[in-house]
Amino acid sequence: MTGKGSVNHNSRKFHAKNTDPERSCLNVEYCNENIKDVYHELFDEALARYNEKQTRSDRIIDDYYGKICSGKQEKPFHEIILQIGNKDDMGAKTEDGQLAAKILDEYIQDFQRRNPTLRVFSAHLHMDAPHLHIDFIPYTTGSKRGLDTRVSLKKALAELGFKGGTRSETERNQWVAAEKERLAEIMLQHGIEWEKKGTHEKHLSVLDFEKQERQKEVAELEQTISGSKEELSDILHQQIAAGEETEQIRKEGEAIRQEVSKLSATNLLLKEQTETLAEDKEKLLSENEKLEKQQKKLQQELNKMVQSKEVMERNIHAYDEEVKWQLAEPGALMSAKNYRDKKALPLVEKLKEVVKNLTIKCVQLTEQGRKLTAKVDGQQKQISRLTDKVMEQSDTIDRLQEKAVDLGRLERHFGREQVQSIVERSKALEQAEKAKKRLKRAFEMSR
Repeated sequence: MTGKGSVNHNSRKFHAKNTDPERSCLNVEYCNENIKDVYHELFDEALARYNEKQTRSDRIIDDYYGKICSGKQEKPFHEIILQIGNKDDMGAKTEDGQLAAKILDEYIQDFQRRNPTLRVFSAHLHMDAPHLHIDFIPYTTGSKRGLDTRVSLKKALAELGFKGGTRSETERNQWVAAEKERLAEIMLQHGIEWEKKGTHEKHLSVLDFEKQERQKEVAELEQTISGSKEELSDILHQQIAAGEETEQIRKEGEAIRQEVSKLSATNLLLKEQTETLAEDKEKLLSENEKLEKQQKKLQQELNKMVQSKEVMERNIHAYDEEVKWQLAEPGALMSAKNYRDKKALPLVEKLKEVVKNLTIKCVQLTEQGRKLTAKVDGQQKQISRLTDKVMEQSDTIDRLQEKAVDLGRLERHFGREQVQSIVERSKALEQAEKAKKRLKRAFEMSR
């Protein structure tokens, strides 16, 4: 049978009316751990993980044992009591009583291995009429709500293979029946057969009997309701988790929308800058073409000058030999003034004209060369600036391509339709917000 459990009673820290203090010395204490220490052992790590995830202070659990004690869904521990015979046919000091104690001892030795999800912290064999008290904490691991390791009789028994069925075939009833069968097997090994006697209930009045049956049904119904409440609580926690996940997706969608908006604006800016660069490039090409023509023209002028110089150098003897470039000898009767006016000055004027023309030509060519050199330098600087700008645009394009790849990853993870839906919803919210602001401004202006 199972009971509410009293650790102090089991360890005989006090004696009830139905106990025999003189036989307490014969009792056996298998274990008697402090339940709070066992709770720390089982649940502290899970409690730390749970509290670490909480964003609201009212959901943080300081004392898990206290929470279970004050709660209504789970008991802090459960107890099973097993007895062979009674004080009349299995007296503690009789041979049969000693055999009953031996059987119960064999049974308890294998109890924890057989029930790994029921953590035994108190187990006592009482010898007034040999019977066992086993107190245990049922727990489950891998839970999706609350602590991932938490107290749960239903889940603990389910992990042992006991699934709920009808009202009379609850997990608890199935497990108790299985433990009785295990005790019966050990009894049979010692030559004792389990005689399933009728209970005293048949001696009760019909009304009392029916009342007790109703009480059993109510207890079983409460057990079923408790399980349903636990399942409902699981569903509520799952809904909360789903809501939090939806909120997270919404935030991620908002971030995606903002990123897409930035990408769109940057793409538009890049298109405009690309068009401007194309126009600048065309202008540069046109200017370069003009410069090339000017350079060719200048080169032709220089070539002419070189040719003129070469011709001059080839024909320089003409200035030494030709008569027109020679100063004639004065005649015998020519005066110095006449010689100067008619011979010397005309030759000097002719030479001065040649030198003046050559000087003007050299100055003109030098100025043209200087201007062309300055223009070429300006074009080279402009080309350098545009080259830097093109490289900068190329880096921007690379970053945008990387962001586009990230957007593709998000679409693969959440699905293109979901990402698009998030973007569309965000746009709709923005438009609604803008409309709201326009209405507000119109209302304020009309006041």
